[in-house]
Amino acid sequence: MLNRYPAWKNILILLVVIWGLLYSIPNLYPDDEAIQISNATFPVTEADLAGITSALEAAQIEFFGEEVEDGSVLLRFNDVNDQLRAKSAIEEALTDDYIVALNLAPTTPGWMQAIGAGKMSLGLDLQGGVHFLMEVDMDAALQRRMEDTLSNARSILREERIRSRGMNLIDNTHLELRFGSAQDRSAARSILAETFIEMQFQNRDAEGMSILDIRLMPDTILQIQRDTLQANRTTLINRVDALGVSEPTVQQQGSDRIVVELPGVQDPAQAISILQRIATLQFHLEAEPGAPSTSYETYEFEGQLLNVDNDVILQGDRISSVRPSLDQNGLPQVQINLDAQGGNQINRVTRDNVGRNMDILLIETRSRTNTYLDENGEEVEETEFYEDKRLISHATIRTALPRTFVITGLSQREAMDLSLLISSGSLAAPMTIVEQSVIGPSMGAENLAQGIEGVEVAAALVVLFMFAYYRVFGLAANVALVMNILLIFAVLSSVLPATLTLPGIVGIVLTVGMAVDANVLIFTRIREELSAGMSPQQAIDSGYDRAFTTILDANLTTFLVALVLFSIGSGPVKGFAVTLMIGIITSMFTAIVGTRALINLIYGGRKVQKLSIGSYPAPEKTAT
Repeated sequence: MLNRYPAWKNILILLVVIWGLLYSIPNLYPDDEAIQISNATFPVTEADLAGITSALEAAQIEFFGEEVEDGSVLLRFNDVNDQLRAKSAIEEALTDDYIVALNLAPTTPGWMQAIGAGKMSLGLDLQGGVHFLMEVDMDAALQRRMEDTLSNARSILREERIRSRGMNLIDNTHLELRFGSAQDRSAARSILAETFIEMQFQNRDAEGMSILDIRLMPDTILQIQRDTLQANRTTLINRVDALGVSEPTVQQQGSDRIVVELPGVQDPAQAISILQRIATLQFHLEAEPGAPSTSYETYEFEGQLLNVDNDVILQGDRISSVRPSLDQNGLPQVQINLDAQGGNQINRVTRDNVGRNMDILLIETRSRTNTYLDENGEEVEETEFYEDKRLISHATIRTALPRTFVITGLSQREAMDLSLLISSGSLAAPMTIVEQSVIGPSMGAENLAQGIEGVEVAAALVVLFMFAYYRVFGLAANVALVMNILLIFAVLSSVLPATLTLPGIVGIVLTVGMAVDANVLIFTRIREELSAGMSPQQAIDSGYDRAFTTILDANLTTFLVALVLFSIGSGPVKGFAVTLMIGIITSMFTAIVGTRALINLIYGGRKVQKLSIGSYPAPEKTAT
């Protein structure tokens, strides 16, 4: 029978409608102003929560909904003023190790959250937050690699008893090793070439010395730069997670820059202090008694002064994984797994130093801003980086260490802290902020309100036109249009979690027009069939069938263009492309399947003399 869907198809369409409605409703629930408290080195506990709540009660600040989850605390507040006052009170009550971040907390009912129904994530332009463009110091990354190579080359030659006359770092890609004879140089080159396969070796003679030049190969330099950028991006993601930010953006831009966007964060100074923290681990041997003072540095550890040899056994970037555990006696320990090169380095050094102590240094590169006057008398700010070193572990080497080994003699807290320090990652190279902007929450709310108003106005105009021009068929198209918008929100909220931005709203507005465009093609085709003398039921069936190919071609080409924009674009372009692609898919369903189901319910299965589809020319009568 014409224009009748089987029961299973009607049920399937109804289920899709219910799903779209259910998963778009959470966007109607407003967020609570909240504060997220976490710690970069250890979980925040109920004991910490008690101190935090005491500080808020002393400051007479109302709060509710305190939660302790995943090692952090979340507190909710009635308004922004209480939120800002609470942040100051909590920061005064806690030490600098704690991260106190302004945030927003969802109010979606628990049963909705249990089925995965949540709100769309809003971008900076709709929610407010901070935007950073950070540049990686690639020269520092190369220099660090060469310093690591120099330290290991010195250790290898010392173990092989090959005497050198000096080792110098010429620049961040070039080492110079001097020897008294060509035989020593040849022996050194043979051994070092087996360890440093990514290096290029070259002999030369100068000033009566046999010199071995060690340089990074061009392909290796590019690989180091790529690895450095990726390592920094991964570390930034870990640090952003510690801030408790919902749906942050950490994206590579070009060959040496990373874009960081933190929706909901309104304190750029705090975000900078977390993101720019540069920390790494270094493994050293304790200096031998009687060693010259220039060969070691002195650090304080548990109330005693220890001399740590300057030579680096191992850098922290050779650690592939770390986890705290308990030994056979139930005592805490930290298990460390190294990569292949790191395993060879640690095994070679510890094999010859059983009984000596091994020390682990935590080295943080901090930044400070210096202000001075230039030659024109203008005030200029300059960022200076400096190193802060701290001895965090002092243990005795009991045997030659393999690629996987454990550090013992720690308390439970020390083992947890050490594993978290290592696993949280460190920046492979310093980063400077070259661009910074802050969008306030009020501006974000204004943008969101204007964007929603734009969608409402566009939808209202389309609804009025379709109903006035196509009558009942226009009403079916309007119902499908509303369903299309709900499906877009549902997909953005659950199936394909994405960040909605102002350009994304533009994509939704464009989809509103495209959705009814398909119905215009169908309804126009139906009118043509009616004008040609076709019966109403046949006109409906023919109109949908014959317009389908045209609609598919038009939407497919638009989808491909949006896919290209998503692939090569960034930021706002991606936001526009995502909503446009989703809108094309959902509009194909609602404009064709959805309206057809409604028209079938109205006209299908019964004798119809006339369709309420607006005016159209009457079929011409032929003389007989």
